[in-house]
Amino acid sequence: MAMCTPLLITLVLVHHLVTTSILRAQVLEETESEWDALEKELQQGCSSTLRSRERLNQLEEKLAHHEKYNFTGSMIETYVFKFMTEHFRGLNLSSRMDGKPGGARRLRHAMKFPAELVEGVQMRGMEQELICIYIHSPCIFQDAHNSSVLNNNVLGAFLQSGHVAGLSHPVEIQFWHDMVLDASNATCVFWQPGAGAGSTGSWSRKGCETIHREGTVICHCDHLTYFAVLLLPSSTLSRAQLASLTYISTIGCSLSAAATICTLLLCCFSRQRLRDNTTRIHMHLLATLLLLNCSFLLSTLLATSTEGLCRVTAALLHIGLLCALAWMAAEAFHLLLLIIKVYNVYIQHYLLKLCLFAWGLPTLVVVAVLVFKSDTYGYHTISISEDNRNATMCWLTSLPAHYATLCYAGLILLFNTVVLGRVVMILQRIGRQKGQARKDWVTVLGLTCLLGTTWGLAFFSFDVFLIPQLYLFTILNSLQGLFVCLWYITVHCRSKPGSISNTSR
Repeated sequence: MAMCTPLLITLVLVHHLVTTSILRAQVLEETESEWDALEKELQQGCSSTLRSRERLNQLEEKLAHHEKYNFTGSMIETYVFKFMTEHFRGLNLSSRMDGKPGGARRLRHAMKFPAELVEGVQMRGMEQELICIYIHSPCIFQDAHNSSVLNNNVLGAFLQSGHVAGLSHPVEIQFWHDMVLDASNATCVFWQPGAGAGSTGSWSRKGCETIHREGTVICHCDHLTYFAVLLLPSSTLSRAQLASLTYISTIGCSLSAAATICTLLLCCFSRQRLRDNTTRIHMHLLATLLLLNCSFLLSTLLATSTEGLCRVTAALLHIGLLCALAWMAAEAFHLLLLIIKVYNVYIQHYLLKLCLFAWGLPTLVVVAVLVFKSDTYGYHTISISEDNRNATMCWLTSLPAHYATLCYAGLILLFNTVVLGRVVMILQRIGRQKGQARKDWVTVLGLTCLLGTTWGLAFFSFDVFLIPQLYLFTILNSLQGLFVCLWYITVHCRSKPGSISNTSR
């Protein structure tokens, strides 16, 4: 019986080893099949981004709790490095430049881990695992803006023992490229997961420093996670530029709102002037500019409020813009009747028809959209180049609605520009006869503000024109209400009292 005991123990140990080996082989086989499944999902495109991210999280857990396992695919590579904490002196990893079928190539990338990587690890004398995951696809890490990353490369690293952050010597990640990149269009970022299950994560640059060299972007980050180089669109502003534009627009809109209120009150107390249709049209234009300025100021203030209140504010801003443009068109039409037509024109209920066109139609459209498709309005994101904490305001969130508004504005500005051009030709002919060229050009400048042709600068927001255009657009159009008020006061101070338009009966 005593001789049987060692034999029994040996059999049990052998059985345990065989069982463990079989289970380990099964785990490795399952892991490999799951990596293959993820690889196939990425090859098929970005239709299942959320599912791919969940699968990646599960595979990360398996890598952290099982034996060393490396996987190399066309879209994903995983490497596990084992070391003793007290013997770790740093680690340098570098890829090669791979050729691909069809002449394409995968540019190099590298990661350099400092010896201080394990300075926060409490378990000394134990084996550690550094897990590196290289992803060559934009599909897993997609934020709400569908941002692009350099070469579609996302490099991830983490320790098996836990979270690593606040390193005294940062991790260095290098990305080679063949593009023209600088601080204005590329920045180092890391992936920040969403707050809850199913929520979209975002790219952030907190804790990362970007260094640009010829053909290389170097990232220094004080923690371990997934890293990439975020490519910024050409229309992205810096935080300083956005702050200065916000400051200019706030001052301009406030001055315009104050000037329009004063002018409207002045006209209310001067009732005899309201008999003139020209003056009445001016007052309606000033009222729409007051609505536009006030709703714009509210749209930035209420960007942090409830979604419902933000949508109402955005709809109010949209009404103000559409109505202001419509009254600028009414000003052009009225100018066409007064100056260009050489014979008397009589239009029944003239001002009422203008009000239905310039107040009624835009308001009806916006209210209908707000009622039947309220998600057209809401939180509008303004991208900033320095970091991924973008600014927001209450405005249109639908791209078709944005393009429809641009088309509407373009048609009105085209009509106003044609009318203004015709007026300039007439004034030039009269000026040559009377020698009043300087006075005529002052009139043209006033009409430019009145007809809102400066809003046409919105169609030049591309490439090298972007930043100058934004500043010109902001200055001129935020002060339009003030300019129109000055125009109105100047004209009526020189005009003879009692002159009444002949465009209505």
